[in-house]
Amino acid sequence: MQNLEKKARAYALKNAIAYNGKANQGAVISSLFHEGLKKEDMAKYAKTIADVIKQVNSLSLEQQQKELEQAEELISKRDTREKGELPRIPNVVEGKIVTRIPPEPSKYNHIGHAISFLFNYVYSQKFKGKCVLRFEDTNPEKVSQEYVDAMKQDVLEYLDIHPTATRFVSDDMEKLYDYAERLIKMEKAYACLCSQEELQNLRHDGKECKHRTQKADVNMNYWKDMLSGKYKEGEIALRLKGDMKADNQVMRDPVILRIVETPHYKLKNKYRVWPMYDFYNPIEDVLCGVTHILRSNEFEQRIELQDYIKDLLGLPKQTIAQYGRFQVIGATTQGREIREAITSGKYIGWDDPRLVTLKALKRRGIVKETYYELLTHVGIAKKSAHLDFDMIAAINRRFIDPKAVRYSCVFNPVELKIKDAPKIKEIQVKLHPLDEKERKVKVGDKIFISQEDFNENKGKETRLMHLYNIKLGKKASDSSEFAENENKQIQKINWVSEGVEVDIMMPDATHQKGFAEKAIENLKEGDIIQFERFGFARADKIDKKNKKYDFWFAHK
Repeated sequence: MQNLEKKARAYALKNAIAYNGKANQGAVISSLFHEGLKKEDMAKYAKTIADVIKQVNSLSLEQQQKELEQAEELISKRDTREKGELPRIPNVVEGKIVTRIPPEPSKYNHIGHAISFLFNYVYSQKFKGKCVLRFEDTNPEKVSQEYVDAMKQDVLEYLDIHPTATRFVSDDMEKLYDYAERLIKMEKAYACLCSQEELQNLRHDGKECKHRTQKADVNMNYWKDMLSGKYKEGEIALRLKGDMKADNQVMRDPVILRIVETPHYKLKNKYRVWPMYDFYNPIEDVLCGVTHILRSNEFEQRIELQDYIKDLLGLPKQTIAQYGRFQVIGATTQGREIREAITSGKYIGWDDPRLVTLKALKRRGIVKETYYELLTHVGIAKKSAHLDFDMIAAINRRFIDPKAVRYSCVFNPVELKIKDAPKIKEIQVKLHPLDEKERKVKVGDKIFISQEDFNENKGKETRLMHLYNIKLGKKASDSSEFAENENKQIQKINWVSEGVEVDIMMPDATHQKGFAEKAIENLKEGDIIQFERFGFARADKIDKKNKKYDFWFAHK
């Protein structure tokens, strides 16, 4: 990639100025991906990018602003929107726009789904329109109530999305059958009894099968037999007459309805002939009154087929705005891979902290505002948006830092014996540096600090945060000495006197045991706090009766 170092510096400057002088590596890398940096080249350029960001972050804000004025021409036009501004989409009439959120309830949604859903929801809100939630539940082998419920909990409630209406494609089966029969009567759809292997081979070779020339009455009889149960799964399918010589292979007489004998999670055995995505999708967009389709460009080759179906059926077309897929660097998002990893025991479940499912991110303490902010970072662009968790954490930190109350926690605790320590029984400590509210912290006969803090400061004078200065002994068994009660420019370390044991689930799914101050007993499940000098964490389980205090680590 040409001029990578210069472009990296330009984007680092821009990002640093937007976020109080400190550029975020994930945001810079994401911008460089849009400029043409390839994922496979990251190892080659990672150090260069990191060095550039370090240099930019060492500059004052004034220096950054001055340098950016000379480097702005290196920033692509797509990135010149004002912070917080969403890109414009065509053909919008205020009050008339209708978008849709179309999940298939066959998996737990991840951050990429969230951004796509939010694009559709936010644009409908911005232009005072409507947004329809449409469950695309026509594959009985995959869909289930479990994933419908997960959509409601992990997406609608978590992200604060309020659709205008909720629909299920499976509720429109009779209408879809009617449209299928219209195509049969027009001799634009035919019943095919080829085996699946034969069908695939003919499509690949661009050759017509022997059933393609059947008359409408013959195909209608086959269709009725499909519905009545005469044929079994895999024996027959309804195909659309497309173009068997088309370069776009989706146009080569695709299957539009097929038999599935697996009972449907909601309708049980009421239907056995189920529509394929490319058939029901253009019809459902019309039934839902959709005017604008905002979706990732993985569906691009299907536009031709869906437009063809609309033309055959005389259905109106929608404005389509496509964007690249959203990927988190290093994260697994493929449902099949996640299922296999859960089955093998590699992951603890769909909320494993190593995943970027909404279930996992919510449990870690990523707040809804972070996703809305991400929209303005990735924008509607053709290239895939590559995010890293550092970028997500940087945005999330801005929302939770002003509100997350502070507590002390020590790890691998070392008990101190402090010689000549003042007889202080209790101190008042601010819950948050920007808030006047205080918490009471008991000071008992025993003081504990982290083993790591002891190792780094043994033999030195240090300060017990919010308390007083001490000079640590050279060994844990040695007595520490009380020093002047002044807040000198020396290392401050955490301490706990009266506390409770906590278990913190870390991002790599390991457990970090700690000893936290007793005040955490008053937290509620779901509260997001900061363990001072350790990081932000979400209270996952607070059970004072059984002395169970579990947290999930969010980020630094």
